Amino acid sequence: MHEMLDTLAYYFTFPFVRNALIVGVLVSLCAALLGVVLVLRRLSFIGDGLSHVAFGAMAVATVMGLSNNMLLILPVTIICSIALMQRQRNKQVQGDAKIAMLSVGSLAAGYILFNRFPPKGGNVSGDVCTTLFGSTSILTLSQNEVWLSLILSIAVCLIYIVFYNIIFSLTFDEEFAASQGINTKAYNVFIATIIATVISLAMNLVGSLLISALLVFPVVSAMRVCKSFRGVVICSAVFSAVCAAGGIVISILLGTPVGATIVASDAIGFALFSLIGRLKGI
Repeated sequence: MHEMLDTLAYYFTFPFVRNALIVGVLVSLCAALLGVVLVLRRLSFIGDGLSHVAFGAMAVATVMGLSNNMLLILPVTIICSIALMQRQRNKQVQGDAKIAMLSVGSLAAGYILFNRFPPKGGNVSGDVCTTLFGSTSILTLSQNEVWLSLILSIAVCLIYIVFYNIIFSLTFDEEFAASQGINTKAYNVFIATIIATVISLAMNLVGSLLISALLVFPVVSAMRVCKSFRGVVICSAVFSAVCAAGGIVISILLGTPVGATIVASDAIGFALFSLIGRLKGI
């Protein structure tokens, strides 16, 4: 145990490890808060679709040689997020089918681009694996990305506090919210924009294939032990932050992939909360 603590203390002397922990916790916190809205509105599959859109946009940005991939990834993901959130409310459109087609189409297009136009000095398999599973990208974060994650997490928390009642209304009964004079279309666009931003940042944490876990696991785990909306929001945020920090620490000690270890921590936490919920009769 003492040797493990010494090893952990040694690794945390490196700035990139500290940055990874900070960004991991903050992005997981934001994903959990936004995941509450998506899960309770039965739109959790949107997270998976948007993550694959971000992967396709990253491939295009890489082929174009952009120095900052986020210049293309972020606007493309935001546009698709707004479009999907709008179409989900149209009963004549099979939203799940459109999300699935967009998801696999973007994934296939991204891989083809990586294969046909491989990055200079890199290998296709390694780049694709890193993008899909977040193997090492979180350890190469810039200081600007750390500040962006900090600002975003503060913004998401403030949004939840200031617009809590509106978010509650939109989550459970959008038609009632509209009848009360709330501009539901504008708020949905606003929420979709934030969700797309968080997903774009989360690609550096767990990769595009595992982003859904950050949105879903904390929420469904919190719902096993909490009965109120406020309780689910707070519990899912704490759950996600703890699992992210624990996953990063475990990955450092055991040398396992960061993203997969965080998701495994979420899965173990879900099993534990499910057991607690059964024992409490919730």
